[in-house]
Amino acid sequence: MKTLFRLFAIMLTLEGYGTIAEAQQPKKVPRIGYLTSADPARDSARAEAIRLALRERGYIEGQNIATEYRYAEGKLDRLPALAAELVRLKVDIILVAGGPSVIRAAKNASKTIPIVMEGLSADPVELGLVESLARPGGNVTGVSTLSRELGGKRLELLKEAVPKLARVAVLYDPATSSVLEVKEVLPVAARALRLTLQPWEVRDADGFEKVFAALNKQRPDGLYVPGGGPLINANRKRIAGFALKSRLPSVYGSREAVDAGGLMSYEADQADSYRRVAYYVDRILKGAKPADLPVEQPTKFELVINLKAAKQIGLTIPQSVLYKADKVIK
Repeated sequence: MKTLFRLFAIMLTLEGYGTIAEAQQPKKVPRIGYLTSADPARDSARAEAIRLALRERGYIEGQNIATEYRYAEGKLDRLPALAAELVRLKVDIILVAGGPSVIRAAKNASKTIPIVMEGLSADPVELGLVESLARPGGNVTGVSTLSRELGGKRLELLKEAVPKLARVAVLYDPATSSVLEVKEVLPVAARALRLTLQPWEVRDADGFEKVFAALNKQRPDGLYVPGGGPLINANRKRIAGFALKSRLPSVYGSREAVDAGGLMSYEADQADSYRRVAYYVDRILKGAKPADLPVEQPTKFELVINLKAAKQIGLTIPQSVLYKADKVIK
C-alpha cells in the first residue's frame, strides 16, 4: 500500500513538473515582414503610423509582435531578393507598402504566406493581383488607395483654384502604374474640363532638368504630378521647387508633395488606410484567410492646400476651394 502511495506521489510530482514546463515555454511571437520600395527615411512616417495602428489593436513591437523591415531604397530590382529573404525568415504575414512591383515580388516569393497590401493606387483586379475585390481568392488582400481614379477630381480642384487654367503639364514615371492614370483617366476628365494635357515622361533622376527646361519654354498654366513611384517620390522637393520657381500652380497625388512645398494634393486619407492595415493583420493573426477578406477601397479623402506656396507664386486661392480643404498650411 505504501509503495502505491509513493508511486502516486511521484506521478503527481512529475505531472506538476510537466505543467510547470508547459507554462514556462514561451509563446510564439508573430513576425511581420515589412517590404517597401522606399528607403527608411522616406518611409518612416508610414511605418510609424502602421506600428501605432497595430498598437491600438494590442500588438506591441518587441512584446507580442516582431517586425522584419526590408527596404529596396528605390531599386526595384532588389525587391525579389528582399521578398525571398522574408520568406526564408518564415514570417507570418508580409505587409507590402507600395505599388504593383512590391506586391508582385511578395506574391512571386510565396503563394501561402498572407500578404497585406497598402499604398496601391491602381485596381488590383485589373493588375491580376486578386480575383475580385469581394473575394481576393489567393494570399493577397488589403487596402487599395484609388489614387488613379481620383485623377479627375484633382484636375477639377486645380481648375477651381486657377479658373484661367487651360494647359496642364503632367509629369510622370512610365515605369509605374500612374501611366494608366495619365493615358486613360486624365484625358477623359480634361475633355470635360476643356483642358489640354501635355504629358512628360521622366525615366531617371537626370531626366528632370531636361523636362523642366522644356516646360520653361512651353509655359503651361499648371502642373499635375500623380502620386507614387520611387523616382517621383525621391524627387518631390525638386519638383515642388521647380513649380515654385516657375510660379506654376501644381496638384499632386500625395500629401508629402505639399509638405515638400507643392501647392495642393488630393488623395485617400492615409491615416485611415493605416488603421485598416492593422485590422487586416489582426484578422489574419486570429485565423482569417486573405482569400476571404475583401480588398477595401477608401471612404475618406483629404484635400491639403499650401497657402505659403500660393503666396510665393502669386496665386489667390478662391474661398470656395479653401472651404473644401481638410488641412491648410499657412
